[in-house]
Amino acid sequence: MTMNEAVYERGPKTGPSLIEGLFAVGAHYGSLKSRRHPSFAQFVFTSKNGSDVIDLEKTGAQLNHALETIAALAREGKKILFVGTKPEARRLVEEAGTALAASFVTERWVGGMLTNFRQMRKRVERLQALTEAKERGDWQVYTKKEQMLLEEERKELERNFKGIASLLELPAALFVIDPRHEKIAVTEARALGIPVFALAGSDCDLVFITHPIPGNDATIASIAFFLDRVKEAFASGQKEREKAAEEKAAASVAEAAAPAAV
Repeated sequence: MTMNEAVYERGPKTGPSLIEGLFAVGAHYGSLKSRRHPSFAQFVFTSKNGSDVIDLEKTGAQLNHALETIAALAREGKKILFVGTKPEARRLVEEAGTALAASFVTERWVGGMLTNFRQMRKRVERLQALTEAKERGDWQVYTKKEQMLLEEERKELERNFKGIASLLELPAALFVIDPRHEKIAVTEARALGIPVFALAGSDCDLVFITHPIPGNDATIASIAFFLDRVKEAFASGQKEREKAAEEKAAASVAEAAAPAAV
């Protein structure tokens, strides 16, 4: 019996289509059993050839719960910060953030990005000031060496902060790819009481993850699968919020246009 068949036999609560999708992208592949974190044990289906196999039924349940919460945040107009600095995640995280007009971190996590938010905003403002000055041609008054130094500073700031330029206040939540790799981000979020959604492999510590999604966090196909569903959930919540605002505005206009009661 294959792992996929075994999941079906146990009666998946999440429906075969989701389980099939998870299985197709290899979401069930965990790390070596010897590297498994004790907090992840509840999500392990079995071990094969020394590696963990993640229980996709539980993954589906955790994913659905996370998506419902993410959609609710979007309906409330809350902001989510996407974090994924490992090579496999960078492009996908940036695409997700861009598609949702959300903030993202894909290079290195700069220490204090959340816990020293005011200082971080100063660095973003410095980036914006340098970029605007360059575009206006203000740099022409400087020597070539001075312009080169300014450009080096601008590029370094852009590399670290371009994804959070629009983040004017602390995010309502973080969505992290591989919390083990993004330990500093998770630690800062925890210190501030910011909930963390995380796609986490079997080597990850889930103790301080508010919404863990057990799954393969090491391959592009798997990461893309989860991020696509997060994008759909968040976009759906945003549309519901926009629709509610339009209906409220229409109701206000109708009320204003209605003849006064005699």
